[in-house]
Amino acid sequence: MISMIFKNLRRLALVLSALLAMNYVAAQAPAAASLAEVRSLNDWLLRMHQASFNRSYVGTFVVSASGNMSSAKIWHVCEGTQQVERVETLTGAPRSIFRHNDQVTTFMPDHKVARSEKRESLGLFPQLFASADSRIADFYKFRQEGLERVAGVDADIIMLVPKDRLRFGYRVWSERKNGLIVKLQTLDTNGKVVEEAAFSELQLDAPVSMNQLIQMMGKVQGYRLDKPVLVKTTAAAEGWTLKTPVAGFDPMSCYKRPASAAGGAEKGVTGEGPLQWIFSDGLASVSIFVEPFDRQRHAQESALSLGATQTLTRHLDTHWITLVGEVPISTLRLFAGALEHKK
Repeated sequence: MISMIFKNLRRLALVLSALLAMNYVAAQAPAAASLAEVRSLNDWLLRMHQASFNRSYVGTFVVSASGNMSSAKIWHVCEGTQQVERVETLTGAPRSIFRHNDQVTTFMPDHKVARSEKRESLGLFPQLFASADSRIADFYKFRQEGLERVAGVDADIIMLVPKDRLRFGYRVWSERKNGLIVKLQTLDTNGKVVEEAAFSELQLDAPVSMNQLIQMMGKVQGYRLDKPVLVKTTAAAEGWTLKTPVAGFDPMSCYKRPASAAGGAEKGVTGEGPLQWIFSDGLASVSIFVEPFDRQRHAQESALSLGATQTLTRHLDTHWITLVGEVPISTLRLFAGALEHKK
């Protein structure tokens, strides 16, 4: 669940020189958390979730991963049930991303292209936790670690420690008064920080004009407007299944892009668009992308790491599989090994 925007901001991927061993396994779920533990964790998650939607703010946040650093300016405003955000990248290729509820428009000035699509969230870390999922406490331990000042505000430090080696851990700084996330570290299975994101400056309750942001979002003159169409489907309907579930990760949604809407670079040899099957344990997410195998484009299987995001590619019969997730590479291997196509 950690950040579509973060993936865009991270600049360089490093090839893993040594793949992580597969002996992390054990796809047995941990013992269920106690009722008190579930309530404590859920109360805190819900507080942070509500803060991300109920506060207006302006800030600059910085992402550091794999020795690379990226930054962006974000404006967030809410009025009742209406949510509007503007994100301007400050490093790398210029990008302006606007979100009005579930409608997202991305402006790419270098190419004079504006992409408009429906999305549940931009995936920014102030909205890391989409809900207070009671299952989370079955797979993560929760503890408080004190108080620290970040971007001018006092923040409680919270640790989410995984109960197995199928997922990463998190250290989160949550603004003490209302719970807005102001800093986040992702920790690997050995407790090492693999990615950090934090506000470097933050103005809470900033006077952001919702109408002005909506007007800016609609100014697409001079841009080629691209409206990719995602069609909701199910993995079963497309002939895909997991022979063995990966503990804690439930299927959330499945989409495909019809051939008529798929861009040239996304088309396989048959002209079909990719299928995306999404899983989540309530915090981390894994996406499985399936497309027809193309010998010219899909030359070699690989494993990549960029901060918290791992990527694994596999050739399966007449298909090319790409797995992407904020989980250890061994967890992606479990998904890859369990994936099966029923002809």
